[in-house]
Amino acid sequence: MNIPANLKYTKDHEWVSIEGDVATVGITDFAQKELGDIVYVEVETLDQTLDQDEVFGTVEAVKTVSDLFLPLGGEIIEFNEELETQPELVNTDAYGKGWMIKIKVSDLAQVDSLLSDEQYKELIGA
Repeated sequence: MNIPANLKYTKDHEWVSIEGDVATVGITDFAQKELGDIVYVEVETLDQTLDQDEVFGTVEAVKTVSDLFLPLGGEIIEFNEELETQPELVNTDAYGKGWMIKIKVSDLAQVDSLLSDEQYKELIGA
């Protein structure tokens, strides 16, 4: 199971990479394996400011649709447009080309509420 130590995680299986006050968000390798073949990623919240844990979009796999939860409150400033034509990037490169959104974080103190790689491993029993 691929769980990079340099990222933060949520109980809802999103990963977060933070550079300054901008966070890049995607779903974890564990989550994409549980979902199966991803066929569609929908984010209609671009340019909106949402609170931590609000739904920012959905990911659709062959057999299910799952909500995506914002790990940190802030403005959604970018959507990975490659996912519109290649949603399978989430399956093949969850922590790289499969990223979903970038957020201008409104309160960096919220980072303390996220899980470390070790805590996330415990959560999923890895």
